[in-house]
Amino acid sequence: MKKQCLKIKMLVTLYSVSLLLLFSTTSVFADANNISGASSGEFTKVGGAGAQFLKIGVGGRANALAGAYSAISNDLSAVYWNPASIADIHAYGAFFSYTNWFASFSHNYAAACLPVGERFMGAVQLTSFNSGDIELTTLENSNGTGSHYKVSDYCVGLSFAGNLTDQFAFGITAKYIVNTFSSVNASGIAFDIGTIYDTGLQGIKLGFTLKNLGTQETYSGVDLRSLKKYNDAMDAAPIDVEYLANPFSIPLIFTIGASSEVYKSGEHVVLAAIDFVTHSDVPENYCFGAEYTWNELISLRGGYIIGHDQFNASCGIGFRYFTSGFGGILDYSFSPSSTMGYINRLSLQMQFK
Repeated sequence: MKKQCLKIKMLVTLYSVSLLLLFSTTSVFADANNISGASSGEFTKVGGAGAQFLKIGVGGRANALAGAYSAISNDLSAVYWNPASIADIHAYGAFFSYTNWFASFSHNYAAACLPVGERFMGAVQLTSFNSGDIELTTLENSNGTGSHYKVSDYCVGLSFAGNLTDQFAFGITAKYIVNTFSSVNASGIAFDIGTIYDTGLQGIKLGFTLKNLGTQETYSGVDLRSLKKYNDAMDAAPIDVEYLANPFSIPLIFTIGASSEVYKSGEHVVLAAIDFVTHSDVPENYCFGAEYTWNELISLRGGYIIGHDQFNASCGIGFRYFTSGFGGILDYSFSPSSTMGYINRLSLQMQFK
């Protein structure tokens, strides 16, 4: 009994320290980039960060739950939401997600994981956000010049996660981010840090994540260069000039969440989850999600976001098929917006043991 009490105290202490470190790191980094402060009341920092594609959620399951996913740890798609989540997979796996975004943009995500020893997992992930060809217009040629340009953003990440105890898991992701607009681009490095704690009480799990902790980015490229005369009145050749772009921060995101199997009887399981999400550039969000699963085969999901200006309700469905050596999961989500239409997401996961 004494050993069990001591173990519980050590776990509580470890988790408290982890949470304190996350809050401290968030505060320091936000102050350094002048993006600190709560977003309650009159909010003035919208548009204060670039690389907005990093905030687009991945996976049909997670988005059907309205993004309430930081404390769910049995799905490879969760590596985007909390890098600690892959610690409990213990199998080789691959995950693919496609999102049909607004204005013909496409958002694609792929991840793969493999065991590293008995208690650790490694993963690699790739995110792309692409506009396709956009016709170039000018004031003189408002119907198009015949030329085209693209908006292409990419993110490549490496993740490492493990179980420090039977109840506590940690994870970290290092990411290289590239933003491209026509012939100018910006790049930078960022990190995601996450933890998951299984309380052992009624299946309740707690999750904490700090995402996009990284450097500022600055655009450079051919379109920022030009030839200009120093003085139009002087008979001299033009000189090369380059416009200087202001650096910008990437969106810093802190999430705290909880999940629990609130009902489990025979073939029926009901999972509930809640996340509180605070961003460096938009107001806070409260995400709620629920999932009903029958016979570990079919899942029906729904979610709701409070505090988002476009997305609120969401829903989806999932299908699972597992054998002794192979597992497959197909998920779909539907997310209507208030003024811009709706978003369809489709994801596929495979696991091999």
